[in-house]
Amino acid sequence: MSFVDLLVKQGKLSESDAQTLIERAQSGQGDLDDLLRERQIPDEDIVLAKSEYTGVPVAHVVDDKVPFEVLKFIPEESASHYQFIPLALKDGILEVGMVDPDDIKARDALQFISNRLRMPFRVYLIGKGVFDEVIHSYRGLTGEITKALSEIEGDDNVVEVGVDEEEVVEEESQKEHTDTGEVSGKETQIKEDAPVTKIVSVMLRHAVEGNASDVHIEHMGERVRVRFRVDGELFTSLLLPKNVHPAVVARIKILSKLKLDEKRKPQDGRFSAHIDNRKVDFRVSTFPAHYGEKIVMRILDSQKGIRKLEELGLSVRNLSLMKKSIKAPYGIILITGPTGSGKSTTLYSMINAVDREKKNVVSLEDPVEYNIPGMAQSQVRPEIGYTFASGLRSILRQDPDVIMVGEIRDKETAQLAIQAALTGHLVFATLHTNSAVGAIPRLVDMGVDPFLIAPTLVIVIAQRLARLMCPTSKKALPANEAYQRMVAKQFADLPEEYRKSLDLGEIFYEAVPSAECPGGTRGRAAIMEILEVDKDVEKIILDNPVEPEIWKMARQKGMLSMREDGIVKAYQGVIPFEEINKI
Repeated sequence: MSFVDLLVKQGKLSESDAQTLIERAQSGQGDLDDLLRERQIPDEDIVLAKSEYTGVPVAHVVDDKVPFEVLKFIPEESASHYQFIPLALKDGILEVGMVDPDDIKARDALQFISNRLRMPFRVYLIGKGVFDEVIHSYRGLTGEITKALSEIEGDDNVVEVGVDEEEVVEEESQKEHTDTGEVSGKETQIKEDAPVTKIVSVMLRHAVEGNASDVHIEHMGERVRVRFRVDGELFTSLLLPKNVHPAVVARIKILSKLKLDEKRKPQDGRFSAHIDNRKVDFRVSTFPAHYGEKIVMRILDSQKGIRKLEELGLSVRNLSLMKKSIKAPYGIILITGPTGSGKSTTLYSMINAVDREKKNVVSLEDPVEYNIPGMAQSQVRPEIGYTFASGLRSILRQDPDVIMVGEIRDKETAQLAIQAALTGHLVFATLHTNSAVGAIPRLVDMGVDPFLIAPTLVIVIAQRLARLMCPTSKKALPANEAYQRMVAKQFADLPEEYRKSLDLGEIFYEAVPSAECPGGTRGRAAIMEILEVDKDVEKIILDNPVEPEIWKMARQKGMLSMREDGIVKAYQGVIPFEEINKI
């Protein structure tokens, strides 16, 4: 007997319909609650039947609202996956509403959270409809946004900010920075007095606390969608009324010192703020779109951005090569990959490992993402003629030992970087190519002569990012014959002396939900391939600098591709096996 039988007994569902719905649910065609609601069974009847069947009392949530002070006890990820929500805190006991109190995994997860909070809990039954409504309280960035929106409603002066008013606000903002003695005027405390200011403040704080790397604000016509990028994937976190869009855009422009009346072309800016007692930088980009400007903000958290090389999740070989290259007296070290592949994180980690006390380290960046003590960092400004190329000429007069070039974008910058390496400097730079060996033909295409590349290039690092498995979310699976054949084929051309040192057993791992990590993954790690340029590779560059020939020689010396680095990490239980297909 189940709660569905009670619905049949009460005459709210026929036996044949009940059997059909149960079979559909068991075959994965939908959730049983949702299937019952499709048959016009009221949510209240479903909940009452479940309560009678399980003996769990029904929770009564007023207007489907739960205060943020209560919501914060259970992470949104856990609430969404296990379908339970915190309802109230009474007499030191956390009251929790569950859609399915018989779900053993959900109960285990709740017990884990309770132990971590050191707080007992009491379970109540809630309907799917109530759960869906309350879960939006998380995505609505708490009741703070709702309260701010209610203050805005009916106040056209707050929303439709005129240009003159904006300029006044900007002048006042600049005056505040001047009074505090700040030189740049770009660091501010996020204040929360005005409604629109509070909306932006809560949005940014929520993004930082949620470990987002980017915030996207875009007008969709009827609504304004706010999305956060977490671990490489975008998800909608907030929907705002369309009438607040001009004010939200104006507020962000004021913070980042952009032209408020320029809406026809893209603009770039940045600002800093103190959130949770730490300084966080935001890089802002505006883009004219059909319904209004789109805003994208890159979050640069200095406390998270600069990691030690040992924290990047590198293989023993790759870590050794990177440490060896940093100690080179001169030459050029290239880091390649598409946008969002973690090049900047790797670059800063390598620079951070340089002895900046005994060496003069100077950088050219666009923009300066993280501040590194003991390093002279310079922001290029193409609009006034200060480019990577012109900056490199000036840097050579600064008596540098180590030079960091944010990106090699053109022939002139490439040639100047190579010349700097030839004259006794160690140069770090990034380049957009798909692979490590592809960087050499790319430099040749940019007009750099092979006889200049060969003696200066130290290593080329290509990388992507893959999701990390939580330690409690690993599920070991035997590698079936298909997997073993795929792996054998992948490593067939790797010399035996290198192949036997790889940890490729008969077990690999997949990510499964756990109480601590409902999604199975959290954070990302770099998947790398590193080309070391030795005498043999130099000869290939001089004679025939094409990818197949360079790869053939590097392979003989034990180089692994990014895909193979991912396969090894999957067998080690670092990343899920399915991440390999994304590399």
